[in-house]
Amino acid sequence: MSTNILEVAARSEWQSGLQTHNRIRNFNPVVMDEPAELGGQNQGPNPLEYLVASLNGCKGVMIPLIANELNFEFSDLSFDTRGTVDLRGLMGEPGISTHFQSLTFQVDIKTRESSERLQALQNAVAERCPVYNLLRDAGVVLHTQWLMNGKPVS
Repeated sequence: MSTNILEVAARSEWQSGLQTHNRIRNFNPVVMDEPAELGGQNQGPNPLEYLVASLNGCKGVMIPLIANELNFEFSDLSFDTRGTVDLRGLMGEPGISTHFQSLTFQVDIKTRESSERLQALQNAVAERCPVYNLLRDAGVVLHTQWLMNGKPVS
């Protein structure tokens, strides 16, 4: 295998009802389930919730990585992401997408950098974040808002 290729893998086993246990590398199993109102036992987040957390986590990797490359200094970073899914698609209604209709992604970064430098960071992160680009390329409507020191950036 080329050193430029990263292989990722998970092994999953259905438990009962709508619950699956997922093993990733040597970590404890990740439980996926659905809320009771959707027929699950509410024993863990559902797959779409993990996908939202994956977007946050991916940005949590890419922002510090790219900030380091740009000598961009920040002291704090947080994310708030919310998505909408039309349940009719999941229940089999034709013509309704089964994935997110939209995602609203908010980054709050604490920094003394200029808004121009922040824009350079934003652009590079949007271009290089794998999960963000996967969602965008799938046609999910992505609303991204960056806050700098708690204030919206235009």
